Amino acid sequence: MVVVAKNRKAYHDYFIEDEFEAGMVLTGTEIKSIRDGKVQLKESFISIKDGEAWIKGMHIAQYDQGNRFNHEEVADRKLLLHDYEIEKLDKAERIKGYTIVPLDIHLVRGRAKMKIALAKGKHLFDKRQVEKERSMNRDIQKAMKRY
Repeated sequence: MVVVAKNRKAYHDYFIEDEFEAGMVLTGTEIKSIRDGKVQLKESFISIKDGEAWIKGMHIAQYDQGNRFNHEEVADRKLLLHDYEIEKLDKAERIKGYTIVPLDIHLVRGRAKMKIALAKGKHLFDKRQVEKERSMNRDIQKAMKRY
């Protein structure tokens, strides 16, 4: 498994509850750009529409050797999930107020897969608390290392 792109902001802005792995429906030039590492997940999110999962706002740069049949850089792309997974994501999003965020894109045997998660948004004080805990743990590890 080779990680191509990671959404680091997701771990900073959300509490990650449950993770899923989804396939993606891509064209030839899209997968070639992803293999080159020219993809960004920064502003992207996932929505459920008519029983299908779609990723919106994901940026895949155009392939350099692509001709006039090159793809659009920012477009809605379909995610491949089982029906029960889509139903679980949809219920959590509608009823419980969760958000579905992409975590990373990785390659498995030449195929692009996306790790997505059910997440709850963090407030500013939550972010400060997490940063404080990390800092304290770092200090404890340094002190333990000296002894």
